[in-house]
Amino acid sequence: MGIPLKLRAFFNLRAVRYQMECKYCKGRCIKAGFQKNGVQKFYCKACKKYQQAVYTSEAYHPQSNYRIAALLREGIGLRSMARVLRISLKTIIQRIRQIAGTIRKPFHYRKRGVYEMDELWSYVGKKSNEVWIMYALDRATKAVIDFRVGSRTKKNIQTLTGQVLHREPKTICTDGLNIYKSLVPKKTHCTEPMSTRHIERNNLTIRTHLKRLSRRTICFSKSMEMLEACLKIYFWKGERLW
Repeated sequence: MGIPLKLRAFFNLRAVRYQMECKYCKGRCIKAGFQKNGVQKFYCKACKKYQQAVYTSEAYHPQSNYRIAALLREGIGLRSMARVLRISLKTIIQRIRQIAGTIRKPFHYRKRGVYEMDELWSYVGKKSNEVWIMYALDRATKAVIDFRVGSRTKKNIQTLTGQVLHREPKTICTDGLNIYKSLVPKKTHCTEPMSTRHIERNNLTIRTHLKRLSRRTICFSKSMEMLEACLKIYFWKGERLW
């Protein structure tokens, strides 16, 4: 004698309630106890991963990475970001490193342009441990060609000028730093007072948009890795790349 249709539907509903499809390998998951907050936990026998059917943490929101990068580029500190998004500070730091790790320096096809180079002072950990943010800017598109973070030495600046010279520039505008005189050809080098006005104005914009670079604030970078990660997101994670 077969099972009645209504009773069979009831048992099928119970089976769906206690099983789920794996979010990683699409296999069959089984119940595996509960989380500390009482949420049912599942285990996949195929890929051997634990998971939940529904996550309540804001860190699992599909737009969480977008929100973190957007707030970072608008002058919000990490702890303020954690309060606004209701995500732990540790998770915020991990996500920033993760986002920066996926960013690749964009390739610029433009040649024979006018480029400006300058340095931005900052520090890591304490003010005695100063670092310089050296970068090159395309005057026409306002795009950052490349940047370096570290001491203001000839070796670091030479790596940056090499990226600009590879584009066969028409003019390279710098300030009065003596290091540039031995790295940039004299026929393309310009050191006039107003020649770096675009990049100097961009320096003020960077200090406004990145909390760790703002003046007269208690925010600062604790590691070179986080400083470089934030600069990657700010320079190369624009709206056109979302």
